[in-house]
Amino acid sequence: MEHSQQLTLNPFQGISESERNVLDPKIREAIKNFAVLDGAFVIREDGVVLAAGRYLQVGEGKVELPLGLGARHAAAAAITVETSAVAISVSQSSGTVRVWKGGQAVLELQQVARRS
Repeated sequence: MEHSQQLTLNPFQGISESERNVLDPKIREAIKNFAVLDGAFVIREDGVVLAAGRYLQVGEGKVELPLGLGARHAAAAAITVETSAVAISVSQSSGTVRVWKGGQAVLELQQVARRS
């Protein structure tokens, strides 16, 4: 939290921890709805959402990104250099999910076409 700042109203503020844990299937729809907000989610290691709609503030740490990745990927990679956090980014254009640790993409999941 100390490496981020609130951009919008935090939709999880004032809600009990038991009602904002990403491990609970009942919160999945809310997570999907709030994911369209600008900014990052901050989730504690036990799955409790601390905030959504946050701007990640990182220092001068430079990260090497593949061509075509933008600001959301750079912020996700950089926050993992400055902290012990793991970050997840989702590409708006391709739907590719990347998991970042230590400034590197350690997992990449491509979206597959759905059958009708």
